[in-house]
Amino acid sequence: MILLTFLLQTIRIAIPYLLAAAGGVMSERVGIIALGLEGMMLAGAFGAALGSYYGGNPWAGLAGALVAGAMVTAVLAVATLRYKANQVVVGVAINLLVVAATRFYLRRIFDSASNSPRVPGFGGEGAGGMFASFVNPVVWMGLAALPVLAWVLYRTPFGLRARAVGEKPEAAATLGVAVTKLRLQGLLIAGSLASLGGAYLALDQHQFSDSMTAGRGFIALAAVIFGRWEPVRVAVACLLFAGAETLQIQLQGSQMIPSQFVEMIPYVLTIVALAGVVGRSVAPAALGKTE
Repeated sequence: MILLTFLLQTIRIAIPYLLAAAGGVMSERVGIIALGLEGMMLAGAFGAALGSYYGGNPWAGLAGALVAGAMVTAVLAVATLRYKANQVVVGVAINLLVVAATRFYLRRIFDSASNSPRVPGFGGEGAGGMFASFVNPVVWMGLAALPVLAWVLYRTPFGLRARAVGEKPEAAATLGVAVTKLRLQGLLIAGSLASLGGAYLALDQHQFSDSMTAGRGFIALAAVIFGRWEPVRVAVACLLFAGAETLQIQLQGSQMIPSQFVEMIPYVLTIVALAGVVGRSVAPAALGKTE
C-alpha cells in the first residue's frame, strides 16, 4: 500500500514535468532552445485560473491556458525567428517577463499579491480516494504526451521534417521544407504542451499562486537533456525527478532529516544527473543557431 501510494503520488507530481518536457523536446528538435519553458508554464497556469474563474468551469481554464501559452510563444517566435535574437537571452527574458506580468495582473484582476480566488478544477470535493487525480483529463494528456510525441517524431512526415530542421536546416530547405514555418509550428506545439503543464498546477490546486511553477520548467528542461532529446528517455527522467520530489515530501512529513536538506533533494538529483550525462549527450546540431 505504501509503495502504491508512492507511485501514484509520483505520477501526479510528474504530470507538469511530462507536459513541459514534451514541449521542450519539440522545441529543441526544431532547433529552438527551450529555456522559456518556465515562463510558458507560468503563463498557462495564470491563463487557466483566469479562464476557469470567468468561464465557471475547468474546460474554460484549459482554453485560457492555451491562449496564454500562445501569446508567450508568439513573443518568443517573433524574437527568435523574425529578428534572429539570441535564444538564451530571449528565453531568460521570457521567464522574467511572465513572472512580472502575472504578478501585475494578479493584483490588477484579483486584487491580491499572492494568489487568486478559488476556481473550478477537475475532480473537486466529490472525487475521493487514491485514484482521485485520474479523474483529471490533463493527467491522461500528460501520460500520453511523450509517447505520442515519439510517434509523431519518428513515424510521420512532419516529425521527419522537424528532425531535419533541427539537424541540418540548410539541407532541409534545399528539399523544399519551409524552415521558419516548421519551426513556428514546433514552437506552437511546445507552447501548448508547456501551458497545459501550468494549467494542471492551477486547476489541481484550484487557484493560481505567485510563481507557482517554482522552477518546474527548468527541471523539465533538465529532463530533456538527461533524456538526450529522446521522448521515451525523457519520460523516464521526468518520473525520476518526480520520484525525488515525492521522496522529499514524505521525508518532510517524517521529520527524520532537517527540512532544508530535504528540500534540496530534487535539485541535487537534477545537478548530479546532468553532470553524469551532459558530456556524453549530443544535442540537435542546429540547436540555438540562427539562419
